[in-house]
Amino acid sequence: MTAEHLIESVSVNKIFGGWHKQYSHQSKVLNCPMQFAIYLPPQAANGKKVPVLYWLSGLTCSDENFMQKAGAMRVAAELGIAIVAPDTSPRGDDVADDEGYDLGKGAGFYVNATQAPWNKHYQMYDYVVNELPALIEATFPVSDKRAISGHSMGGHGALVIGMRNPERYSSMSAFSPICHPVTAPWGKKAFTAYLGKDKATWQEYDASELMRKATTHLPVKVDQGGADDFLVEQLQPEALEAAAKASGYPLILDIHEGYDHSYYFISSFIEDHLRFHAEHLSK
Repeated sequence: MTAEHLIESVSVNKIFGGWHKQYSHQSKVLNCPMQFAIYLPPQAANGKKVPVLYWLSGLTCSDENFMQKAGAMRVAAELGIAIVAPDTSPRGDDVADDEGYDLGKGAGFYVNATQAPWNKHYQMYDYVVNELPALIEATFPVSDKRAISGHSMGGHGALVIGMRNPERYSSMSAFSPICHPVTAPWGKKAFTAYLGKDKATWQEYDASELMRKATTHLPVKVDQGGADDFLVEQLQPEALEAAAKASGYPLILDIHEGYDHSYYFISSFIEDHLRFHAEHLSK
């Protein structure tokens, strides 16, 4: 059975000469049905394989938030870059959940859970790194040239995945990432539930800890709003900056005065990120 027979079409929309498509598929890694969205630029229509930017969204989001709000497809069409946006967690009636918005469905944190009941489904790290790209590359006219980006919880995921797998990505970027989750309330809650009480295992999913120890460097761009309500307590970009200085990591970190945590911020600077990735994907 070929890969295209393993996915089911949910919606199709033409935009900027390309196609935005939503699909569902049965994930073996997550043990449940999953939905993802893909934007195929017009260049993909002539048989040419195009590179892919994987976008990881934040808490409470799905595959739809970025595709509908970021305004990324005009520039992606110009640059000839496909965009893939997975969901942020497993879904389904038998998938473990929590009453809080920052744990459970919509809050997978892009880790491989080791603790029950979460470990049955919450293997988002393996899904994003391995299963989803394999499916995308077997099904669509895309190459194995990949970049990764994300917002908030997804920014955390993009930085962690990029640094742990530098051979798989040309570049990584983030908007308002949770930079030091081992000390942030969001991270402490999620990591305790998903990974247990051994904080040594938490560091494997902490961008600041990984950047401090890194010996292989990927091009990285981070943008943060200066008026973000979560800046001080949850996001802590100063920890990432300190880690970069300690290891010599070539971090580009820009703080933008007046901007908040919303998609108004993302849509203001997404073009810069796409052009940053295009430069490195073309090398």
